[in-house]
Amino acid sequence: MGEEYYAVLKLVSGEEIFSLISVDDNEENPVIILQNPLVIQYSASSNGGFIKVKPWIQLVEEDLYMIRLDKIITMSESKDQKLIDIYNHYISGEEEELKETKGLIKPDSKMGYISSVEDARKNLEHLFNIKEN
Repeated sequence: MGEEYYAVLKLVSGEEIFSLISVDDNEENPVIILQNPLVIQYSASSNGGFIKVKPWIQLVEEDLYMIRLDKIITMSESKDQKLIDIYNHYISGEEEELKETKGLIKPDSKMGYISSVEDARKNLEHLFNIKEN
């Protein structure tokens, strides 16, 4: 079995799948092993872009699936960290947490949020030597 990596697969059925995959080439006919494959669709609207995520096969709660190479049109390794994070959040069950917060996310230092407005005002006043009233 080969190393694992994230990839987007386009199947002969037309489906596009994102998954953590590995290649099992020990047999006569190599197969791709998909771990928790997801269908990820991008939609654009006037309010911005949205990503819809759902399991590839919805009625079964399996984690691993195997696909023969003749069912795949193309496959591309993905190093897109945002896409990988979405995948991992969904797999870990954190999508329920997002639904409960209605998609609102608390800002953190990675987003540029480093202080309150009042603290930032005081720091800027001190930086520019403006005296407070």
